[in-house]
Amino acid sequence: MLALQSAPAAAAANETNGNADTYRLLQLFGDVFERVRNEYVEPVGDEQLIESALNGMLTSLDPHSGYLNTKSFRDMQVQTKGEFGGLGIEVTMENGWVKVVSPIDDTPAARAGLQPNDLITHLDGEPVQGMSLNDAVDRMRGPVNTDIRISVRRDGQAPFDVSLTRAVIKIQTVKSKLVDKVGYVRISQFVESTDTNLKKAIEQLKKEGGGGLQGLVVDLRNNPGGLLDQAVAVAGDFIDKGEIVSTRSRRPEDTQRFNAHGKDLAEGLPIVVLINDGSASASEIVAGALQDHRRAILLGTKSFGKGSVQTIIPLGNHGAMRLTTARYYTPSGRSIQAVGIEPDIKVQPAKIESVAVPGDHNRGEAGLRGALRNDTLPKEAPKADKPAAKPEEGKPEDGKPEKAPAPESKATPPGGGTAAEKAAALDPFKMGEPATDYQLARAIDLLHGLSLYKSAAKAN
Repeated sequence: MLALQSAPAAAAANETNGNADTYRLLQLFGDVFERVRNEYVEPVGDEQLIESALNGMLTSLDPHSGYLNTKSFRDMQVQTKGEFGGLGIEVTMENGWVKVVSPIDDTPAARAGLQPNDLITHLDGEPVQGMSLNDAVDRMRGPVNTDIRISVRRDGQAPFDVSLTRAVIKIQTVKSKLVDKVGYVRISQFVESTDTNLKKAIEQLKKEGGGGLQGLVVDLRNNPGGLLDQAVAVAGDFIDKGEIVSTRSRRPEDTQRFNAHGKDLAEGLPIVVLINDGSASASEIVAGALQDHRRAILLGTKSFGKGSVQTIIPLGNHGAMRLTTARYYTPSGRSIQAVGIEPDIKVQPAKIESVAVPGDHNRGEAGLRGALRNDTLPKEAPKADKPAAKPEEGKPEDGKPEKAPAPESKATPPGGGTAAEKAAALDPFKMGEPATDYQLARAIDLLHGLSLYKSAAKAN
């Protein structure tokens, strides 16, 4: 009987000791606060000290938690509605520097050629080390049409500066077009209107395709994420039933599962999803769900690897806190945190250019002297004999003009060029044609192949 009673007593004692330790630590915080306020070399406001302490506490937990003061909270609410001011860049913190997760399409950052994994080291010449992420973001934001100079470090290159002009960022998160009987849908971010606009885009593609649509390319490259409910809705637009994603927090009873409850808007058409190292968070939820359900083929390069869920907790009139509260898992139960999603078909980004191949391009049976005529083709009328031409400079001695070498396509990794050209090479919708976007071209070729295979299977 005594043994049964001792367990609760021990637990109560531990709780009392824990509370006492907490009070002592809070007293320590109060002592430091007073000493800084009274003895720091320059006067510091109480609000600034408290906000800095809160932000320091939260940012020390992981790169995605943080404190949002009233202004930052308001800016975040505006951003999720699809319009905000600034440079158009999704960032996180790494080793004290601001790391680019992804530039947003059609923004100053994208046009300047910023790329995922770029490290921003200085803002207008001031080092970002020592700043919080919110401070750095506030510095990058500002009045429209004002300039800011950022210093960038990129793997394999010397550090360089980029001047950007701030603008009002109006995000059109869904863009679509028909390319050679394939529907191309670009989703640049997940905001409140993304799912609605995706449904409209798919309906429009069906009308333009006139019943001949061979498949869909869903482009999630450089998509930094956004709202969880929009990611679930978008994945549910292509999955009839089953789990899309689950979230698990420190308490098992708080586990949540999000399932598909609708119909496949693509009506069974094959889907290729494009991803790269700028595809993060919500875009990884969509890609992971479609991959696990074998509803789509993932093509491109490994995704960013952000597998955590942040909850925005309002703090009355004092802004809000962004707190990492859970991890998310794909339908098969895998976490992509810090490892990313591997594509089914790995295709590096490349710039396609034409190259001349030396030699006669009239290669093949038809080019051989005395080759047999194809008896299934109509006979050609006999051609009148032409006088032999005199040899001219640049022509062979037999007098026949030498044919210019026909161009052949070759994919080469993106190398030199201006920052804008490099950005364009990674922006397939802006470039507009598969001929200039190797990954998109491969996706369309794959869908054409699947369509031919499906047609052949039906015929048999």
